[in-house]
Amino acid sequence: MYSGTTLRHSSGNMLGAHQKIDRVARVHLRKVLPKGTVFPSTRDILHFEGNNGPDGIKRKSPAKDEPWHYIDPTNPKDCVLIEHISNHSHNLTVALAEDNYERASFEAAWLAHAIVDGLTPAHHYPLSEKIEELWGHPKEFRTSFKQKNFIKGHNYRDTVMKNWEYWGAKGVFTTHFMFEFGFATTIATLKIPNGKPNPNELIRVQGEGIIPYFREAAMQVYGMQMYETFHKSGWTRKLARQTKLELAPLITKIVTLAWFEAAMKAQQLRSTSNEA
Repeated sequence: MYSGTTLRHSSGNMLGAHQKIDRVARVHLRKVLPKGTVFPSTRDILHFEGNNGPDGIKRKSPAKDEPWHYIDPTNPKDCVLIEHISNHSHNLTVALAEDNYERASFEAAWLAHAIVDGLTPAHHYPLSEKIEELWGHPKEFRTSFKQKNFIKGHNYRDTVMKNWEYWGAKGVFTTHFMFEFGFATTIATLKIPNGKPNPNELIRVQGEGIIPYFREAAMQVYGMQMYETFHKSGWTRKLARQTKLELAPLITKIVTLAWFEAAMKAQQLRSTSNEA
C-alpha cells in the first residue's frame, strides 16, 4: 500500500495509506484496551513508517532484507507473509512485556504494514511469478536499483516489450501503483467507518491469535475482485465507495485486533513473570 514517496520521513503524512490506517487503528485500540495498558503512541508508531518502514527498505537496498508482502489468499501453503505477521506479532508482545518501548513501536508499525499490504487487492497479484517471467530469474536476483527497474531482454525489441509490459499503460507496476494511489487518495480526507472490533472479536482473537482473522479477511478481500475491476475500468465511483465502506474498515479492524492481541499477551507475560 502507498506510504508516501519514502524520500523523507514526512512524505506520507497527507497521502500515506499506511499512516492513515495506523492513526485510525490506534484510536480504536485506545477504546478497547483495558485502562492502564501500555502501548506505543501514534506518533511513535508512525516514526517507523514511510522512509523508516518496509517501503523505505525497498528503495535503500533492493532485494536485501526486503520484506515480501504478497500473498495468494487461496493457497494455504503461501506462508511467507504469514510468517512475517507472526514474527512481528511475537516480537511486539515480547517488547511490550519487557517495556522496550522503541522496539515495540517498530514492531507495531511493521506488523501493521504487513497486514495492510496483505489485505490490499494489489498484493494478491502473483508478482513473484511475473517478475521471474519478465526478468528471467527470481526476484531475489534484482540486487540493484537498475536491475530492479530495468528489464534487459534478448534483443532491443524484447527489451522494449518487456519494459512496456511492466511500466507501460496498464503494465504490471503501473496498475499496482495507480490502484494503491487511488486507495490512498480516497481515504486521505475521509473518516473510516465501522473499523472498531466488537467484544466477540476481541475475545476470539485472544484465543485464536491474529492469523485466522487475517486469512479470513484476505479471502474476503479476494472475493471483492476490486483489483480486477480496476484493471478493466480504472478507479470508479463504485471502487471508491467499496474502499470507504468495506475495504478500509476491514483492514483497520484487523490491524486493531493484531495490536490488541499483542498488548493482552504482553500483560499475561508480565503477570506470569511477577508471580515467578
